Amino acid sequence: MKPRLYVETTIPSYLTGRPTRDLVVSARQEVTREWWERRRRKFDLYISQGVLDEVSEGDSEAVVRRLAVLQGLPLLAINADVTTLAKDLIRSGALPEKATRDAAHIAVAAVHEMRFLLTWNRRHLANAEIFEDIARVCATSGFRCPIICTPDELLGEEP
Repeated sequence: MKPRLYVETTIPSYLTGRPTRDLVVSARQEVTREWWERRRRKFDLYISQGVLDEVSEGDSEAVVRRLAVLQGLPLLAINADVTTLAKDLIRSGALPEKATRDAAHIAVAAVHEMRFLLTWNRRHLANAEIFEDIARVCATSGFRCPIICTPDELLGEEP
């Protein structure tokens, strides 16, 4: 059985983004492409309507590219448990008020028992300084927090 992995919005954004001279962004794009090509089949990938909503914003050509890479991935329901946990993550102070979308991603992944939440969002998601608070809120609500990580952390061993 493959580990279950929630694909957060930044992944298709970096995967399909146009080349850039920004070295950090360029490196993240390359790592994301490498992970997508080499490692994604090692996981069962999932998304939510929240991901589809976010990737549908912005430049219409970019939207088409982002939606294309997500086509066929199963959608996880945004149900009452997800809504409650997302609100709890904000109310507790684990995430700031402005991070409601990020709280929703964590909640979807936790409620649906994802092993991993894959993201490049280091401010409110893949952030070791706040992970314990996020995990505590999830546990208090009866859910296991997914491992929140970036593609470079899931590249595995070199071939």
